[in-house]
Amino acid sequence: MSATPRALSLAKVAVDAAEDKVARDVVAIDVSDHLALTDIFVIASAGSERQVGAVVDEVEDRMRDIGAKPIRREGEREGRWVLIDFGDIVVHVQHEDEREYYQLERLWKDCPTLDLSGVQAPSAP
Repeated sequence: MSATPRALSLAKVAVDAAEDKVARDVVAIDVSDHLALTDIFVIASAGSERQVGAVVDEVEDRMRDIGAKPIRREGEREGRWVLIDFGDIVVHVQHEDEREYYQLERLWKDCPTLDLSGVQAPSAP
């Protein structure tokens, strides 16, 4: 099983939003073969707690614009690692230190990274 077209389009929106806020090392990982709860992890790094917040806000704003609402959000108080669960995708925005320490890509190394350059982002409803 691979990521659904809906998950791919949501991931495209999240990746573009993160990159627009100058997040670093933005990557999308197809975890659909290993997890039943979600299809894609989007992981992005930021250099400060303030930038983590800016990236999170932009991702949520863009997702809201296309009608996608988060199911849950965790880690906002500390501002070092915020997880936003949209069902089909889960977005992790991490301070660079947390990303280096936890190495999510290494944990999910058996899952393919996705090239979303050819994916069309959905338009607002």
